[in-house]
Amino acid sequence: MNLRTASRIFFAVTMIAIAVMPVFGGTFAPIWQPVPATVPLRHLLAFLCLVVPLAAGLGLLMKRRGAEPPALLLFLYLAAWAIAFKAPVIVRHPLVEVAYQSCGENAVQIAGAWILYIWLANETGAARIGFLTGDRALRLARLLCGLAYIAFGFSHFAYLNLTAPLVPKWLPGPVFWAYLTGTVYLVSGVTLVTSFAARLGALLAAVQITLITLLVWGPYVLAGHISADNWQETVVSWAITAGAWVVAASFGASPWFGLAIYSRPKTAPPTAPSRRHR
Repeated sequence: MNLRTASRIFFAVTMIAIAVMPVFGGTFAPIWQPVPATVPLRHLLAFLCLVVPLAAGLGLLMKRRGAEPPALLLFLYLAAWAIAFKAPVIVRHPLVEVAYQSCGENAVQIAGAWILYIWLANETGAARIGFLTGDRALRLARLLCGLAYIAFGFSHFAYLNLTAPLVPKWLPGPVFWAYLTGTVYLVSGVTLVTSFAARLGALLAAVQITLITLLVWGPYVLAGHISADNWQETVVSWAITAGAWVVAASFGASPWFGLAIYSRPKTAPPTAPSRRHR
């Protein structure tokens, strides 16, 4: 199993898990929060937040041609949600860093879903939406993820008093680790924005997010006494991890240094009649 396939499965399983979470408590899974109580048709939105990621997650586990429509659906839904509920927070509070961090959390997932759609559309050779599947689209998806990483990096510096206490107790110098992880996010984000050494930056960020999820939030889950806030942070970190690995896998065998180049895979040859991703 290569990294592309593994990241697609991880992303799909993550979406399925997020879809079923509200069944065990709460109206919306953590990645959709906050949803104001005054939002019209709130129950319908909650239903869509269950059905869409569940259907998309299951669809992404199918063979390529069958997975393409679910990938597109998930990308469009995540993008629409960010525009409707995340972007307005930045408009209202443009100088508050956490607004960018919150939007960035969704942006990594959007980038992951978008890249999965690009892969599946290009590899199957099926009818596709050109401006969402070409080389420029892949560049924009990576750019979106890079901007999110930059927001995460600034957040580590802006909220040092909240970040440092989360460093595992067995690691000395929590302030150092808070600054280091923030710097890694910033550097990784710049590599994705500029496309220089982007493969290395994307992999570095994916590894860091994975370690944060396991070492910071994992112990809270294992302890069995996790607060609502910590549970939300855990799920969001998990979802970001899934998206980050899809972005990292998108570079394939691109050079570690230099400008990242995307080579479109050859489309599958036509087969006899009777013959789709995130």
